[in-house]
Amino acid sequence: MARPNSSAADPTWGPREDLDLLNHDLRRLDGPDKVTGKAVYTHDVRLPGMVWARVVRYPKARGVVRSIDVSAAGELPGVVAANALKEAGDDIAFSGTESIVAIVAGETPEAAMDAARAVVIDVEPLPAVVTTEDARKEDAPVIVRSRRRQPESNFTGLQERGDEEASLKGWEAAAGKVDITVEIPTQHHVCLETHGHVVQPGKDGGEAVVYSSTQNVHGMPGQFQGTLGDNHVVTQHMGGGFGAKFGAGVEGRLAAELAVELGRPVHLMLTRSDEFTMAGNRSGSKQRIRLGASEDGTLTAIHVDAEKHGGMGGGAFPGAPYRYQVGEYYYRAQSLHTAADANRAMRAPGHPQASFGMETAVDAVAYELGLDPLEVRKKNLASPVHHRQLDRVAREIGWLEHPNRTKPGTPENGIAVGIGFGAAGWGPGGRDAECDVTVHPDGRVVSATATQDLGTGARTYVAAIVADELGLPLDGVRAEIGDSRLPRNVASGGSVTTGSSAPAIKHAAHLAREALEAKLEPVLEAGVGEFTWKDGRVHVTRDAARSLSWTEVCALLKNPLRVTGEHQRSLYEGNIHGAQAAKVEVDTYTGRVRVLKMVAMQDQGLPLNRMALRSQINGGMIQALSYGLLEARIFDAEDGYLLSDNLDVYRIAGAQEMPEMLSIIDDEDERDSVCGMAEAPIIPGQSAIANAIYNACGARLTRMPFTPDNVLTAIHGEV
Repeated sequence: MARPNSSAADPTWGPREDLDLLNHDLRRLDGPDKVTGKAVYTHDVRLPGMVWARVVRYPKARGVVRSIDVSAAGELPGVVAANALKEAGDDIAFSGTESIVAIVAGETPEAAMDAARAVVIDVEPLPAVVTTEDARKEDAPVIVRSRRRQPESNFTGLQERGDEEASLKGWEAAAGKVDITVEIPTQHHVCLETHGHVVQPGKDGGEAVVYSSTQNVHGMPGQFQGTLGDNHVVTQHMGGGFGAKFGAGVEGRLAAELAVELGRPVHLMLTRSDEFTMAGNRSGSKQRIRLGASEDGTLTAIHVDAEKHGGMGGGAFPGAPYRYQVGEYYYRAQSLHTAADANRAMRAPGHPQASFGMETAVDAVAYELGLDPLEVRKKNLASPVHHRQLDRVAREIGWLEHPNRTKPGTPENGIAVGIGFGAAGWGPGGRDAECDVTVHPDGRVVSATATQDLGTGARTYVAAIVADELGLPLDGVRAEIGDSRLPRNVASGGSVTTGSSAPAIKHAAHLAREALEAKLEPVLEAGVGEFTWKDGRVHVTRDAARSLSWTEVCALLKNPLRVTGEHQRSLYEGNIHGAQAAKVEVDTYTGRVRVLKMVAMQDQGLPLNRMALRSQINGGMIQALSYGLLEARIFDAEDGYLLSDNLDVYRIAGAQEMPEMLSIIDDEDERDSVCGMAEAPIIPGQSAIANAIYNACGARLTRMPFTPDNVLTAIHGEV
């Protein structure tokens, strides 16, 4: 690849047409290991002398401990530890990490499970308060979240923005206005690999090793420092995080303490029931939205009253108006606490909830005025990027030929087909990260940084950026990631990984190329920046006859050449847009919704790997579809049992629910920058599906998920 004459301080991504690997479809480097089962996840780690641990939980939401008896568990064959973690008089304040009462360990997984079943728990139950209805009652027990401060009610954290009086007056005076209330349930992350760690304690003062399923490889060792002392963290492969795996968690602390106590490696991975009960979630929400517009569809006023349902946590809600421009606005948001596990970050925290409320209201006011909902969206979205993306997804989904463009359709023989839209955006960050690139005299190249690959394809671009710079094939560079001893990098959250890592990798590759070119000056009689690197060779740009193979270049090195790249702000820009459309079929007799097609368009600057990018967009649509159609946490309100603590009851979308999906990369985004984009595709999908249901048959879905009972309720006007 030809490179301009530039200093080490100003690398650029270069013209896209000159890129040999980046902006192309690249097969993931870890693909073969994953499909053959060779990839080692934390759950797969096996160490000499390792024991298997399990946490033991009280299954209800709240209570006061009378006694915890672990004696029988400790006497079982193969059991090496049975430790009570609570004693008489201790509170169990909520369903989640607080409900752990003991930890057990055995020589085999079966022995540990037997020990867990043998622990005798005697608890005086307290009123559960696991539903928002119970938490709102005037006589509801107040859920204690801090021993330092006793809250006065289950409502906390009031936030207000805007002018309430002006927004209500504007709404009242609007030519078209809607007053709707949307309800959004709690969603689980459903990481296929549950939370957990394998802790190998250090021997004779040596360094401990922690194998973690984590999104935060470089930041994790400090969380184990107090228990283990010096340690490093390894995460070569992980089975999903989606925002839930930044910290060691209670399970990490317990595993580390037990490893030190026993002097043996401890394998502690949560069960699926543990995962659903204590590993976090996407908070639910209830929003009353009053939205007004002028006759031409200009949004003039909005008033939003929102509750955030984060259990013991505060919940997430980014405010209102969401994404759209509105004249007068006001929103009030507060947390309503229940005795349930606290929410954690989940892909685009708070934004899918806000999208569902706002997109529902925008859609409703457009139909109220008899206007095309696509045109109303464009009128009130400031960015021309959103306009072109909405136009494209509309064309691909068949909106221009669709008969129901200003009013919902009428079912024929109980079947109705509709189309809906939603817009998204994100401001992913980019911050300090480092990468080492090492070129060996024998031609080997290593690109190393302490990032992690959550399944998004980071490992591949760690190699591809360097390979593209040096004119090598993808397999000509070895990527080393997933170890906290490597050069520092960021935790993967908020779509910051690419925007942080890629500029540092590019900088390191740039430095390596210039260092090699400096060694080539006396050999090929050309200066730094006057060479072209392509197809495993380097030649002088003005005279291709003067060239060397990659092997010959490396033979000039007496010792390995190592350089360290740092994050370059000039290589990153973090403002992205997105639009989605959904086409659905509604059976108005049974209430069944079938999504026929989803289309998404996304910008993100320079695509590093087009195949991985489309995969990320597809994944966002799938998660949004699953969220909209199926997912909801269910508690027994009286006793506080989590009824949906398994994948039989808590349903997620599978092959049967998959529609035709079209992921479009917005190539009109010609910015010479990179940024992460995985948050944006999760945001508007469920909103587009709900709007498509209304477009099909006039049933306004304001409650998720869109199960047949909720659909029939909306059809018959009982919401």
